[in-house]
Amino acid sequence: MSRTVLITGTGGLIGNYLLRSAPGDWRVHAISQSHEEEWNGPPPDLMIHCAALSRSAACEKHPEFARESNVDMTRLLCRLFRDASLIFFSTDLVFDGQKGNYSETDAVNPLTVYGRTKAEAEQIVLSNPRHTVIRLALNAGVSPTGDRAFNEEIHNAWRRGETLKLFTDEFRTPIPAAVTARVVWELADKGATGLFHLGGIEKLSRWEIGQLLAERWKDVTPKMVPGSVRDYKGPPRSPDTSLDCAKIQKLLSFPLPRFSEWLRANPHEPV
Repeated sequence: MSRTVLITGTGGLIGNYLLRSAPGDWRVHAISQSHEEEWNGPPPDLMIHCAALSRSAACEKHPEFARESNVDMTRLLCRLFRDASLIFFSTDLVFDGQKGNYSETDAVNPLTVYGRTKAEAEQIVLSNPRHTVIRLALNAGVSPTGDRAFNEEIHNAWRRGETLKLFTDEFRTPIPAAVTARVVWELADKGATGLFHLGGIEKLSRWEIGQLLAERWKDVTPKMVPGSVRDYKGPPRSPDTSLDCAKIQKLLSFPLPRFSEWLRANPHEPV
């Protein structure tokens, strides 16, 4: 029996992977973030809310717009689809990065506008026991616009001949977007609800990630120098937002990957 799912943000990285990898028993409808109230079909079985203002610099520059996009729109969707299952994507940047290896029971302390808006939206979503929050680590992949994933930003900079300063002391747990999509569809199939962390099982610094990607790409000349987050002059940064994903792993039919091993095992995957 087929089920109906609405997905916002299919022009972005995660939304596009979800759209392209949907199992055959899901009837997928992609809707734009500005037209949720125009859905005239029967109540969906699931709403997956991917759309967001996710660039931290843009959120810092336009905090009111960030709040409208990340908090107000989420509140609207939770009201419109209160009787359906809903999956909302948050971020590892709800943490201040002083501890690392964060579990779902750790207290949040976001340092940025982006992190604060996501943390506030989480509470709205989790007030409904039918709804789910997935805090994502860095996701690697290829987006429709070619500039939404962190690896695309690095690749594009090297194409332009830029030299990147990559921090040796800022750590994340990156995961391929293709794996994220597979996880989400498994959770949806199981009807899992609540709060989950989702990332790879390997903690890597920005510098280590850059080295892995430099080995993979043959069409650019990688230029990078090591740096320290302590010397960064921009908005506050969380030095270690690595995620403990043991809770979500128990629900999955496959092991979450080490990012370095996944890259080596999937040389032809677009990353």
